[in-house]
Amino acid sequence: MENIAMKTKSSFSTLIFFVILIAGEAFVYSMFGTEANVAGIVIGVIVFLIALIVSSAIKIADQWEKAVVLRLGRFHSLRGPGLFFIIPIVDSVAYWIDCRVITTSFTAEKTLTKDTVPVDVDAVLFWKVLDPKKAALEIAEYRNAINWASQTALRDVIGKTMLSEMLEGRDKMSEQLQKIIDDRTEPWGINVISVEVKDVLIPNSLQDAMSMQAQAERERQARVILGDSERQVAEKFGEAAKTYENNPTALHLRAMNMLYEGLKTNSTIVIVPSSALETMQLGGLAGMTALTMGLNKEGEKKEPETGLKK
Repeated sequence: MENIAMKTKSSFSTLIFFVILIAGEAFVYSMFGTEANVAGIVIGVIVFLIALIVSSAIKIADQWEKAVVLRLGRFHSLRGPGLFFIIPIVDSVAYWIDCRVITTSFTAEKTLTKDTVPVDVDAVLFWKVLDPKKAALEIAEYRNAINWASQTALRDVIGKTMLSEMLEGRDKMSEQLQKIIDDRTEPWGINVISVEVKDVLIPNSLQDAMSMQAQAERERQARVILGDSERQVAEKFGEAAKTYENNPTALHLRAMNMLYEGLKTNSTIVIVPSSALETMQLGGLAGMTALTMGLNKEGEKKEPETGLKK
């Protein structure tokens, strides 16, 4: 960005230089014509020097830039945005400071967490220069300084954080990084707007172990839910037993209905304890056989007439 800005200023200054030079040469030509004499040469040299000085004094800063002007090596002023002038030789533009919000990516590779797990963390820093004077005078190459400060802060935070906390609480980690980096860069006139942790990479072997752990935890939860369901079913059966305890007729009808539904659906032999037959008063094995044959005949009547019987 700084190189592009310099090219723009250089082009405009070059244009002013040639305009003054051409105007001066036209004046010399109108005064002396094509005759070469000492006065004409002297005026031409003077016009050249004037064009050089004026073009060197003209500077242009873009809308998002501030120019740090030094006079004889000491800080003089901040200029821009737009057109401004300096005194050639005496003044110089030391830095062109970009005052927009800037993003910087930084990483921490193979850094150990608090529970000694190596991780790779990628993050993005959003920052802005609030005081161009401090950014230019208090530190050399503030962009590189911010990058190194961000990396060291990221390593410090990783070393003080458990892996589980890092995976579950990226927002908290980002807030810690923002506070640490902002404290370090505040003396340089730089404000850290936010820090975003993009990704946390862990070794493949540890990923497999964590996957197995998660699967085991899900199975444990499934077994707990199944056991709780069986307990609830048992409680409902207990409540039903209390209902049938003082009403043998209802119990008999319920048992008959369950046996009927089973024989109707399967149309096969159903083995029922003899005590159950006595409770339902089906008359022993003969009564059970008769009931089964009756259901089979009823089922054959409902079949379409195809000429075949089951």
